[in-house]
Amino acid sequence: MMGERTVVQRTFFAPPRELEPAELYFQAERGIAVAERARLVLDPHATATTDTYFGRFPASYWQSWTRIDEVSVRVAVEGAGRVRLLASDSAGRSRAVDSVRFSSGGDVELRAKLDRFADGGALWLEFTTGAAPLVAGEVRWHVQGPVRERDAVVVMCTHNRADDAMVTLTTLAGDAECLARLATVYVVDQGNDPVASRDGFAALRQSLGGKLNYLRQPNLGGAGGFTRGMYEATAGQQWPYVVLMDDDIMLEPETVLRMIAFASRTDEPAIVGGQMLQLLHPDRLHVDAEHVDLPNLRAGRPVADAVHDADLTEKSQHTRLDAGYNAWWCCLIPPEVITDVGYPLPIFFQWDDIEYGLRARAAGHRTVTLPGAGVWHADFAWKDWDDWARYFSLRNALIVSALHGEFDVRDTARFLFAELWRYLVSMRYGLAVTLITAVEDFLRGPSVLQDGGAQALGAIRKLRAEHLETVTHPISGAPDLPVAPAGPTPSRPGLVLVKRAAWHVLGRSRGGATIADRYSEWWHVSLFDTAVVTDPSQSGVRMRRRDPALMRALALRGARVLYRFLRRAPRARERYRASFPELTGRANWKRLFGTD
Repeated sequence: MMGERTVVQRTFFAPPRELEPAELYFQAERGIAVAERARLVLDPHATATTDTYFGRFPASYWQSWTRIDEVSVRVAVEGAGRVRLLASDSAGRSRAVDSVRFSSGGDVELRAKLDRFADGGALWLEFTTGAAPLVAGEVRWHVQGPVRERDAVVVMCTHNRADDAMVTLTTLAGDAECLARLATVYVVDQGNDPVASRDGFAALRQSLGGKLNYLRQPNLGGAGGFTRGMYEATAGQQWPYVVLMDDDIMLEPETVLRMIAFASRTDEPAIVGGQMLQLLHPDRLHVDAEHVDLPNLRAGRPVADAVHDADLTEKSQHTRLDAGYNAWWCCLIPPEVITDVGYPLPIFFQWDDIEYGLRARAAGHRTVTLPGAGVWHADFAWKDWDDWARYFSLRNALIVSALHGEFDVRDTARFLFAELWRYLVSMRYGLAVTLITAVEDFLRGPSVLQDGGAQALGAIRKLRAEHLETVTHPISGAPDLPVAPAGPTPSRPGLVLVKRAAWHVLGRSRGGATIADRYSEWWHVSLFDTAVVTDPSQSGVRMRRRDPALMRALALRGARVLYRFLRRAPRARERYRASFPELTGRANWKRLFGTD
């Protein structure tokens, strides 16, 4: 239906808390401007702009994905000055599209046609004062056009991050307009340190206005936690928009409203994802939009022309991009998609969001990763691959590749063989065991998913605990070895890998070294017999020591497993595809949840 003229975006001038930079909301270009959350105060002879991450209106996305042809923005003002509505193109070049001067208090309104943003571009406001000061606030962007109005719910999956979950829920509860748009807030708690045990939980439940639905269940990973919320939300006749949300993010509540507003107006139902800003470096964007490299089992690849690991106070987003999928740190899934493609695959942890996005795209439902809709999430660069999660990443990548990719078994085997040797020559024996086990379990077929992942989690943790280099030690007790910076990246890494492997087999690696995380590439660490390597988390170090006997044993075991992979992977692919409808069906998830 056409719908009334409604608010689709609010402009704030400061973040929800003090740790995030105000420069993502507004910037003073001249003179003095002081920001509060909902209003901006400019001294005389000052200029301020909302040409910022949260300050822009993503005009190109609205023109491309909706039938909305005009947007208006209303601002409550006190004092005197000028407000201009500015626009950009895909190259970031700016132009003025509307302007209002005023000399008294009231509301001003500016308008822009959404007709010149095909390849990119955004809209934002510029405030300028003369001899008098200016106060601006209550900034609301309005549109009128086709809209699919329905309820929306938030689903948060949490596991032993009770304090983080409390902070995120409190932030959500503190935004009355956002909370009013939500029918239910599902919290699916899978940990043994429950959120409900916190002293402030009762008060939080009250502040959520009776909308909290708190659920406990065994640990079924992110896939099981998010699916439980989707399962509950789709139990009735009228299905809502489902907004999936991590527990350990720093939430900007406006992001939730922007995703709902956009999703309810797209031409065709589409998954609408929020972007990830880095929690430890909150002015940096992880990536504009992502796709997946299935042949090389790599997720999170930036799409062409994407802004990646960029300082948003210096780098702007103006080019419109097409995402392959969206991660579930904050992501909206419309009911039409759930109706059409079903529930997620029970693969416990990692690649569940990727698989769902690829499945939805194959069914004709695309993903829009919406600029200006972001949350802060733990920096990936400060996480180490060498942990239990790598098992699920590898195993699940193989499953997803088998389901949705061309799945060239020979190419995949070659890639895995090279990965195995990179782990072995850099003395990451626990990681080599992790890879081998992931391939073995993939070949077991769909039966490996029958319990939702709990058994696999316990088994891989036990296996990895047998290898000392998987443990992080305090840096204060580390051996005093020479510091060894790395040289340039090899121009022919394949030949270097063969050479390093021969060195380790023949015992020609040399001495020991202390290696900073930034230098911890396999081709550098593999030069030494012993390496004290800084963990990416910067919390301590890993101790790696050459073990020729173990290396030979793992190389032989890995070669045998990959030989079996070459022979049996096509059959495993057929079994996963045949079992797919059952694995993703409501009855299977009902069994896993124990809600029979």
